[in-house]
Amino acid sequence: MAALADFEEHRKKLWAVAYRITGSVADADDALQEAWLRWQSLPEGEAANPAAYLTTVVSRICYDQLTSARARRETYVGPWLPEPVVTAAAASGAGFAAVPSPEDQVTLDESVGLALMAVLERLTPAERTALILHDVFAVPFGDIAEVVGRTSMSVRQLASRARKRVRAEAPRRSVDRNEHRRTVEAFLSAVLEGDFEALLTTLDPDVTWCSDGGGKVTAARRPVVGSGKVARFVQGVARGLDPATMRMVLREVNGAPGLVFSDPEGGRLMVLAFTVHDGRITEVDLVANPDKLRHLDPRTLASTSAPAYL
Repeated sequence: MAALADFEEHRKKLWAVAYRITGSVADADDALQEAWLRWQSLPEGEAANPAAYLTTVVSRICYDQLTSARARRETYVGPWLPEPVVTAAAASGAGFAAVPSPEDQVTLDESVGLALMAVLERLTPAERTALILHDVFAVPFGDIAEVVGRTSMSVRQLASRARKRVRAEAPRRSVDRNEHRRTVEAFLSAVLEGDFEALLTTLDPDVTWCSDGGGKVTAARRPVVGSGKVARFVQGVARGLDPATMRMVLREVNGAPGLVFSDPEGGRLMVLAFTVHDGRITEVDLVANPDKLRHLDPRTLASTSAPAYL
């Protein structure tokens, strides 16, 4: 049997690969479980390069998952967004965690932002897998060819085509983490104070608000576009929250400052991810579908150990 230590050594990277390919926390967990079962059945020493072997195995599993999931997502009610990854790290300053450590950064970096992952959803499964494995994890085209069942030249073309599309469609964003944090804090302050004009100043004129309720909870079934429309929509949402039970906390959402609304008593949970450019919010992605938030514990996310609002 292959060594457990070898699998555990690469677990974080394998999960990062799985999540980026599938866009699903549950599917990523399932992929790692399946990969572990296959690894256990492998004779010791069979894999000369455990990292490469396991990456290929996980990628194949996820590629198959993604291919079968496409049909389901075509009938999805409203916009489809990835399942968010929320980290309740130790607070600093206004409640945001410090910059992730290098070992955490392999799991959460700009390639895992919700807005960008939504763009990846528009690619074919083969394009998405080729782009992620090559551009994010530096997997050779020859190895990727084994995953998607294409030639190395074909995989190179897939990655190139996907790269061009992502560059053309990816939202404008700033790389300055402090700017992102300040903008989200200003947004939060404006919402809490009910200040419409202040809220407008945090939003880009062409901002897009995308809600994923999956038909399970009330959510806008089409993107809301424009600062005025988004600001009025946000105020409408805020008026529907019960300050006696709802809590709002600043959290790391897919590696960047975001917000979590939770109602531990009612079991309600919403996660907001932001894209910021030049000090203004260009996109807000809200995940409210409870099926996509099962991996999150409202009690932990809204614990009194972290700064909370409402």
